[in-house]
Amino acid sequence: MAKIGNIDVGEFPLLLAPMEDVSDPPFRALCKEQGADVVYTEFISSEGLIRDAAKSVMKLDIYEKERPVGIQIFGAVLESMLRSVEIVEASGPDIIDINFGCPVKKVVSKGAGAGILKDIDLMVSLTEAMVKHTKLPVTVKTRLGWDDNSIRIVEVAERLQDVGCQAISIHGRTRAQMYKGEANWAPIADVKNNQRMHIPVFGNGDVDSPEKAMKMRDEYGLDGAMIGRASIGYPWFFKEVKHYFETGTHCAPPTMAERVSAAKRHLEMAIAWKGETLGVFETRRHYTNYFKGIPHFKEYRMKMVTSDDSASVFAAFDEVLEKFGDFQFV
Repeated sequence: MAKIGNIDVGEFPLLLAPMEDVSDPPFRALCKEQGADVVYTEFISSEGLIRDAAKSVMKLDIYEKERPVGIQIFGAVLESMLRSVEIVEASGPDIIDINFGCPVKKVVSKGAGAGILKDIDLMVSLTEAMVKHTKLPVTVKTRLGWDDNSIRIVEVAERLQDVGCQAISIHGRTRAQMYKGEANWAPIADVKNNQRMHIPVFGNGDVDSPEKAMKMRDEYGLDGAMIGRASIGYPWFFKEVKHYFETGTHCAPPTMAERVSAAKRHLEMAIAWKGETLGVFETRRHYTNYFKGIPHFKEYRMKMVTSDDSASVFAAFDEVLEKFGDFQFV
């Protein structure tokens, strides 16, 4: 049974990864309903938080039905990170997660995210300071290393554990790889197999089928799987993995009616949370996956992703249900 601090997260928990402009409260709610054991917010800039930037502050919104929920922050300046911990703690999350893995240039160029993989000592000292500055469990999400020549993840994970990190999620790529090529889970297994490790080690990267989740559990021996891209527009992924674990078979995919219902609820919750304009705009990225595999669907998808008002999008959903209601997904 995996535990993050004193929080029991189940046997081989499935975690919703923190994804920019994806892991917002509406989407997290849908994933939680479908079996996600732990959910994380979008990553939040420590500098944005201490400046009281509206977008950063809004990302602190969490709801009781999401728990356990972690708020993830990134930064490389100690004072800013400690001040942001205080702000985050006041929002009442269950976990504070530090992003030491984002490969995006605008983050890395400031020495944050995966940029800190060039300075492991700073990575460890920041983690230690944050652990000492909060009563909440602190976890870390990171990558294998900066590039193939600097993979020290076994040492890094052990050092993070030794300064109080309560769990570590590792993406099986280096920063140099970005999201290209296949994720390499073997070094993550090396972390787990280090006899000195006693905190949960979660795997991340390319878990896009129930079979891969099972492989991560059974062949690599990890403590849980962090799910990212496979869940975008498809919150049922968590349920499907759990069904496969229990039965060894695939459950039936969601019907058209279930997909339309979820898409409608997603948009409704997004509008309620961030208003009509942003709600409509930021939910668009999910529609391709909600309705993936339907032939001759382009006309309807374009309506969904180009309409600026919610009424038009809801009308498109109704059209889809009427025209494709009997479509059989496989």
